[in-house]
Amino acid sequence: MENLKIGIYSLGLIGGSLAMSIRKKLPNTRITAINRSAEPIRMALDTGVIDSGGQALNEDFKDLDFIFLCGPVSTNIDFMKKLRPYIGPDTILTDVGSVKGEIHAAVKEILPGCRFIGGHPMAGSERSGYINASPTLLENAFFILTPQEGIPEELVEKYSAFVRAIGSIPLVLSPEGHDYVAAAVSHVPHFAAYALVQLLKESDLEDEPMKRIAAGGFKDITRIASSDPTMWQQISLANREQILKVLNGYIERLYGFKGLVERSDGAALKKLFQEMKDYRDSIGIPASGAKNAIHDFYVDIEDEAGAISRVAALLSDAGISIKNIGIIHNRSYEKGALRIEFYGDKEKSAAAEALEKEGYTVTAP
Repeated sequence: MENLKIGIYSLGLIGGSLAMSIRKKLPNTRITAINRSAEPIRMALDTGVIDSGGQALNEDFKDLDFIFLCGPVSTNIDFMKKLRPYIGPDTILTDVGSVKGEIHAAVKEILPGCRFIGGHPMAGSERSGYINASPTLLENAFFILTPQEGIPEELVEKYSAFVRAIGSIPLVLSPEGHDYVAAAVSHVPHFAAYALVQLLKESDLEDEPMKRIAAGGFKDITRIASSDPTMWQQISLANREQILKVLNGYIERLYGFKGLVERSDGAALKKLFQEMKDYRDSIGIPASGAKNAIHDFYVDIEDEAGAISRVAALLSDAGISIKNIGIIHNRSYEKGALRIEFYGDKEKSAAAEALEKEGYTVTAP
């Protein structure tokens, strides 16, 4: 993965984060970028994130190792129509969109024979734009690859190696498989979040007590309803078939819950809740066992300035690397105010010992 040449179309949240991640993890890579507005290009050039860039295609886009299409699907397709003279025989064309069917169909029509491998980093934010991009956004995130039919296996492996090099986790799926999975784990949950917010908005009492106390679980489960409405309008229409399939299944299950409540069937409710709790608790724990297992615990800390930095400093002084750290905003179900994740059990055990020695309460998940 040395001395790659990479082009990025659209320096928004994902395109910008991708560029920053490449610069951080693969510093010898030459990155060129195109963006419809000039400001993100200027910011990326000024900070050394990209080597060259502009608002239109130029010679820097010729014969690259990878070209990433990071705009909305419709603008990606328009951009593709201009790309043919720039794509070299070894160039891998890819995208980062959350729907794959439409872009794969467009590539077959516009650039037949092109070495296209769809991509979808499973990372994001309610915020958008280059200003919110981060070099750590893609770290430890699944990065789904959807190879076009007939793509040589060595090119898929080259892309997978690149994904691992920037700190993400590659997962290869068919375009159809991706869209079905994305509908279930990402698209329909957005519908659920929007519907819950709509329910609260339209059901609240006159002085809005629901709105005032809608913190904790409600705010956590509806966080994604703060996402970009235009983007989700486009996703909803682009993945219509798979979303309807999963949404119908979700509605059927809500009716199932409704029926159990109507019949006051406490035994069935408890059994269903327990089964779903067990399954939910298993999410993130790989079936293969220790490989890629999650090594974390919770720590009780005071709600005061500097509390998190003191914990981080204590672990740093002990020579312990932290993989992830975050505040638990909903204390109804979690066992501590701070969740810390480590790279292995050895680091986790050493961290627990160091924190307990200083009087902190550490609890396993």
